[in-house]
Amino acid sequence: MLPSLTPIPAIRFLTTDDFPPFNYRDESGELVGFNIDLAKRICVEVDVACTIQVWPWDQAATALSDNLGDALIAGLAMTPENGELFDFSSTYLALPGRFVTRAEDVEGFRTDSLAGEPVAVRAGSVHAEFLDRYLPNVEAMPFDTESAALEAVKSGTVSAWFGDAMRASFWLNDNLACCGFAGDAYFRPHLFGEGLTIAMPAGQDPVRHSIDWALVRLKENGALDELYLRWFPVGFY
Repeated sequence: MLPSLTPIPAIRFLTTDDFPPFNYRDESGELVGFNIDLAKRICVEVDVACTIQVWPWDQAATALSDNLGDALIAGLAMTPENGELFDFSSTYLALPGRFVTRAEDVEGFRTDSLAGEPVAVRAGSVHAEFLDRYLPNVEAMPFDTESAALEAVKSGTVSAWFGDAMRASFWLNDNLACCGFAGDAYFRPHLFGEGLTIAMPAGQDPVRHSIDWALVRLKENGALDELYLRWFPVGFY
């Protein structure tokens, strides 16, 4: 059921402008991105006025704490420290781990075929921890950066890459001729995080309930999937 909107005649969203493709300024200076479109759709769904204010990243959470906004949609992590100050909406975009292989190896990909094979991964990452914990037979090959690790797949130096699927989707936008996602998406919130949520000052239940209600509605009517496909043409699920 739609929660009572009496306490929230408007939702004041806070965000940043340095997190493409979620929230950033385009060539004309207009604030655009997945999060910006989502915030606007939430306000339409709940039928309340909506404002979006831009703050520097290092000041955005403080501005929310100081009641300069009602909700922060900028990828604030759900850490124990943040949990003491803020409540969070339900997850609107999960961030799985995925394998990337050369295009000819995508069909019929199986993780058991990687036993003893070199798999690129960013050194010291949670994805390297995943390989060590769940696929110990894989020969993990650490790289300093994810782009270098993905380039190793492109050149054939390694059999596959494993890491953050969202970041890989950006790289694949420019490398679809060579490579692609292979196998299933792996969801491990304890390793990869809870995904993207919207933060609110602790105790602001009317705002949180309204946003959660809108997220459910946007998923049910297909609008959330529409936004996802618009901003992530190479889907990472």
